Amino acid sequence: MNTGLKITAFAAAVAATFGTAYGVGKGVGPVTTTEERSVGHGGHGEKKERDATGGGHRRHEAASAAGGLQVSEGGYTLALETPRVAAGGRTKLRFSIQDEHGRKVTAYEREHGKELHFIVASRDLTVYRHLHPTRAADGTWSTSADLPAAGAYRAFADFKPAKKGAGALTLGADLAVSGTYAPAGLPAPAATAEVDGYEVALSGGLRPGKAGELRLNVEKNGEPVTDLQPYLGAYGHLVALRSGDLAYLHVHPNGEPGDSATEPGPEISFTATAPSSGTYRLFLDFQHDGKVRTAAFTVEAGRSPAAGPAADEHQEEKPGHAH
Repeated sequence: MNTGLKITAFAAAVAATFGTAYGVGKGVGPVTTTEERSVGHGGHGEKKERDATGGGHRRHEAASAAGGLQVSEGGYTLALETPRVAAGGRTKLRFSIQDEHGRKVTAYEREHGKELHFIVASRDLTVYRHLHPTRAADGTWSTSADLPAAGAYRAFADFKPAKKGAGALTLGADLAVSGTYAPAGLPAPAATAEVDGYEVALSGGLRPGKAGELRLNVEKNGEPVTDLQPYLGAYGHLVALRSGDLAYLHVHPNGEPGDSATEPGPEISFTATAPSSGTYRLFLDFQHDGKVRTAAFTVEAGRSPAAGPAADEHQEEKPGHAH
């Protein structure tokens, strides 16, 4: 190839690259930055109001900011000590939260029963793990996880330092799982998901930049489940990850056990605000008969979930919850 052809080919490649990036940016949409952040494990701008019944609380947020897109924020950094692990079997993950001086943080406020909540998800959103690591005296956190599929992952730490003036944070860091990589397609949007004999139906939807209600109804063998068990102070926990950049949104249900208004099923209601338009993967953790299970859905922000086959029908790897 002569020089002229090389330059032309290079220019074409650059144009194609930037054209693709522009298309992705247009498809995902901007991240909304507002004064009020989304409700999360650590509050994250949480605003509580008495509901119309006079009992319990409903959580509302006027707008939402995406979390987990930064490894450092507010003077704190998520430092993975095991940024690369092997696929298959259980693997050990170690990390710490470091302050602006590089010191490991050892004091946290407990939120929903835990000092820190740790979530690992694959970039294709087919593997999801909600983990509960333990902290050593020096501030090093550790946990084991089953990551069966190779590929790129994102690790999220949701916490609030026990320091005056410190706010709740969700930090994210990339994690590589080595092995033969075969990316999976995102399951199609659907209004129902099945896990371990339970069927969970989703109604409502995510709305870009506006608060919307998500209602999840849990049944087993065709019968409503009316005795869900409290888990981390709630009847259900919901995480939403945006496809593409894995922007993180962690919300909690409207009401809580013991508030005299919230029933233990079959319905769990959430109020959430999507940071932008786009495709999201929802992961619902709920506990029944002493076991935590995870139901997953694909939704389009701005659209109601479409009726159809279970969201996980073609998904080989089921999301999970571990300690």
